[in-house]
Amino acid sequence: MRAVIQRCASARVLVGGEQVAAIGRGLVAFVAAGQADGPGDVRYTAAKIAGLRVFEGDDGRMALGPREAGAAILLVPQFTLYGDVRRGLRPDFTAAAPPEAGRARLGEVAAALRAAGLEVGEGRFGAHMRVEVDGDGPVTILVDSGRGF
Repeated sequence: MRAVIQRCASARVLVGGEQVAAIGRGLVAFVAAGQADGPGDVRYTAAKIAGLRVFEGDDGRMALGPREAGAAILLVPQFTLYGDVRRGLRPDFTAAAPPEAGRARLGEVAAALRAAGLEVGEGRFGAHMRVEVDGDGPVTILVDSGRGF
C-alpha cells in the first residue's frame, strides 16, 4: 500500500458539493492499494498512520502520535498514488489494485485505525472528490508497505 500523509489544522472531502467527511486537527491520509497488497500491508499502513509522531510535544519537537495529540484521521482513497510515469507523461495505473480489492483494503485500514481508538473520517471510494486541506507545517510523509519509505 502507498500513503501520502499530511498534518492538518482541518480538512474535508466534498462529493458533488456535499460534505461527506471532515476533521479538525489531524492527519489527512491519501491511501492506495496495490495489486499484491494483503493483510500484512493493511496492518503496516494502519500502524504507520496511527503511530506517526508528527505532533509537537511539550518541548516543541515532533514527539506525539495522533492518539496522544487528540488528532483525527481523514482517510482519502487515491489509487493515483500507483500512477507510473517512467515511460512517458500519461500515468499507467496497472500496479493499482482493482476497484473491489482497493475498496476492501481501504475499508480494512479504516477499521484498523478505528480499532486503534482514532476518530476516522473517510472520503468516498471511486467518487470524484474535492479535498480541502488546511495544512499544518507543512508536514508531509510518504509510507509504502512494499518499499518502507
